[in-house]
Amino acid sequence: MNNTRELPHRPLGNTGLSMSILGFGGVQVGDYFVRMTEETARAAISQAWNEGIRYFDTSPKYGTGLSEHRIGAGLRGYSRDDFVLSTKVGRRLEPAPELDRDPEHRGLPYRLVTDFGYDATMRVIEGSLNRLGLSRIDIAYMHDLEPGTFGDEYPGIFRQAVDGCYRALDELRGQGVIRGIGGGMNAAEASVSLMRAVDLDCLMFAGRYTLLEQQTLDDVMALALEKNVGIVIGAPFNTGVLATGVVPDARYNNKPLKPELRARVHRIEKICARHDVALPAAAMQFPLAHPATVSVVCGIANADEATRNRDLIMRSIPGDFWAQMREEGLIRPDAPTPAGQAFGAFPG
Repeated sequence: MNNTRELPHRPLGNTGLSMSILGFGGVQVGDYFVRMTEETARAAISQAWNEGIRYFDTSPKYGTGLSEHRIGAGLRGYSRDDFVLSTKVGRRLEPAPELDRDPEHRGLPYRLVTDFGYDATMRVIEGSLNRLGLSRIDIAYMHDLEPGTFGDEYPGIFRQAVDGCYRALDELRGQGVIRGIGGGMNAAEASVSLMRAVDLDCLMFAGRYTLLEQQTLDDVMALALEKNVGIVIGAPFNTGVLATGVVPDARYNNKPLKPELRARVHRIEKICARHDVALPAAAMQFPLAHPATVSVVCGIANADEATRNRDLIMRSIPGDFWAQMREEGLIRPDAPTPAGQAFGAFPG
């Protein structure tokens, strides 16, 4: 008996790839926040597949290779043509045997070394292929290429990425080892700089086009449409508050809530209650209404979360909810909304 459900898919630019509108974020299976058993990781990946998720994202950074190992193992029984897989470049792994003896270390015994050079990128992709147990990667994202990560070193690292990393990825794209080149970003200005500097297929954009943040309609999202760059939304809950609502330990972009933001989320929660809408469902569906968006990626820590996320993204939300959000100034007047359709019927 086949218990697999389906999710809508959307095409990714000119890559020929088709991505499920909900993606599996591989941070948690890399023990990035808490330790996870192999059984729990395998069950999360298996249930995600059963829920129709066919896009899986990972990175050497997540558990210093552990996430790639687990996702590769979890997908091994499925046809390679039936899923889209992305990983990231810009950090190479160096053996660190001393970490084997460190009880506080989570992940595999390696240290991360920043390197966006040509040769390093070739080695990073080869290492990822080996950890994943695959012969090709669909999308390679240049990871965290922005001032918030590198400070004063950012201009030099950006130039290295454009001259070295991108050149390597472009060659690999031509060879069919990868099919798409992307940026994995948090900052709007750096995202625009990268889209203008190189020929990107997609951009994983985390926490900057959400129910709480729409400033990027004018720059990142508009430029993505102009250049046919597919947007993959990461961190749709702004690292917590749009999943939990206002609770004592609610977080916004990994920081405690400020009073004005707490009041704003309270207002959204009241509108959700009035229309019987789950806050996280609205948070997941809102960015998908933008025509540049291809998929929304959520971290999944166990099988139950895979089912919950699938149900939230497919839940019908009435048009009156979005209308009231707009009327009360909680989303921008020009922000596209799902118009009261479930995503099973949403075009794309």
